[in-house]
Amino acid sequence: MSRLCEGRVVIVTGAGRGLGRAHAHAFAEQGARVVVNDLGVALDGAGGSQGPAQAVVEEIRAAGGEAIAHGGDIATTEGAASLVASALDAFGALHTLVNNAGFLRDRTLVNLDEDDWDAVMRVHLKGHFLPLKHAASHWRAEVKAGREVAARVVNTSSGAGLLGSVGQGNYSAAKAGIVGLTLVAAAELGRYGVQVNAIAPAARTRMTEAAFAQAMAAPGGAGAFDAMAPENVSPLVVWLGSAACEGVTGRVFEAEAGRITVMEGWRPGPTRDKGARWSAREAGEAALELLARAERPGAVYGSR
Repeated sequence: MSRLCEGRVVIVTGAGRGLGRAHAHAFAEQGARVVVNDLGVALDGAGGSQGPAQAVVEEIRAAGGEAIAHGGDIATTEGAASLVASALDAFGALHTLVNNAGFLRDRTLVNLDEDDWDAVMRVHLKGHFLPLKHAASHWRAEVKAGREVAARVVNTSSGAGLLGSVGQGNYSAAKAGIVGLTLVAAAELGRYGVQVNAIAPAARTRMTEAAFAQAMAAPGGAGAFDAMAPENVSPLVVWLGSAACEGVTGRVFEAEAGRITVMEGWRPGPTRDKGARWSAREAGEAALELLARAERPGAVYGSR
């Protein structure tokens, strides 16, 4: 049986550790040539090192795969452009982009500094937009040159972006923005043979390892199946990044342990149309009546 991504060239951002590292290995195991992007920064985005990306490249090569490292800042035009160029220069093509890079600066809203807001928006949201823009520009040029394109983009949102998370207003807003970006990109880029989807993963990474370590330490928490291993998320990402997922675009999937869920977002619920302008009192009465018939939203993470 041929491997799912045989011959495909795949970029994974934030691939030096955690989910990105797991994705890079999984793609390589399925025959892809991988560009491993990572700045090697701390959890809060400070510092930087080529070490993590290069270590993953060496691991992939030791297992018989092909990979190169890229240490550019993908939240800059120059870094995102060089990321796409590095794939084309090294492997002559680009088929899949996995946007995964991110970090945390958690604060409750009243304690959240403007710099903390801007930094998280920059890395998560701008760091998705710019690689997507430059990859899409390449794929559009390929189509205009008469070459067939079967490209894939996998963006990384979060349950925090779908439901909200106390103490993570910046992160939740950025991850919600990624869902919106995914929907627009799927609609705009389909004509060029590009499919765009997003995942909302739950796994043990540097961002979550403390909480998951406590869960694993609890009675019955450990077992033969490591439910919180980031490698559990990667098979879905590999499939979404392959040609095998033809026709799947504009979707958001939650992936955790052995569970995959198609997330269903905002859509019209109960409605009333007066056919004329409401008074404020009438509008309130109508809203309460509609809310009584509507589904209750999921609880915000960390709320009581």
